[in-house]
Amino acid sequence: MIRVLVCDDQMLIRTGLVTIIGAQPDFEVVGECGDGRAAVDLAARLRPDVVVMDVRMPVLDGIEATRLLAGAGVPHPVKVLVLTTFNLDEYVYEALRAGASGFLLKDAPPDRLLHGIRTVATGAALLDPEVTRQLVGRHAARIRPAPGGAPELPLTPRELEVLRLIADGLSNSEIAARLVISQETVKTFVSRILTKLQLRDRVQAVVYAYRHGLVT
Repeated sequence: MIRVLVCDDQMLIRTGLVTIIGAQPDFEVVGECGDGRAAVDLAARLRPDVVVMDVRMPVLDGIEATRLLAGAGVPHPVKVLVLTTFNLDEYVYEALRAGASGFLLKDAPPDRLLHGIRTVATGAALLDPEVTRQLVGRHAARIRPAPGGAPELPLTPRELEVLRLIADGLSNSEIAARLVISQETVKTFVSRILTKLQLRDRVQAVVYAYRHGLVT
């Protein structure tokens, strides 16, 4: 069973999420709340596998709550799946930096939400391509470093190509199709990239690419 905590300050949305998630045989909704502080407190007590987190909430917003649950230095981090809308892409970037394992649009269909929770629960990262592209398009100037040339990276040209495609929001299957290679080969490249750059997961790889000006 995947234990899930749902946090959203809009009761109608929260109720819908709880209903959808709770109807699955492999999920258990262990709690729900309407602000980030309550999410942090409940997560400490209930130890869910995944926290489904809204971004903008009262008392403590989703970004700060994510930092307290999954940020650097947290002794027992919890996986956080952030829900967002198109006009909140700047918050998505901050949430990823805070330690979120992934993000989805709030209008994503139920099957994508459920797949997202399962993906994050396994330790993988989940990046919604549409939000990723919004993030690049609207905030690239702020995210990227000042002009001065790209840094020297310990990556082969092929690994650098895969990293850029990850940052563009492509899945492993999409990268495989683009480069005409197998998905297993893509997984190998992703693993090498994470190891060489000392990154935790795909989410950190995306943030790394943005911050180092690798996305065009």
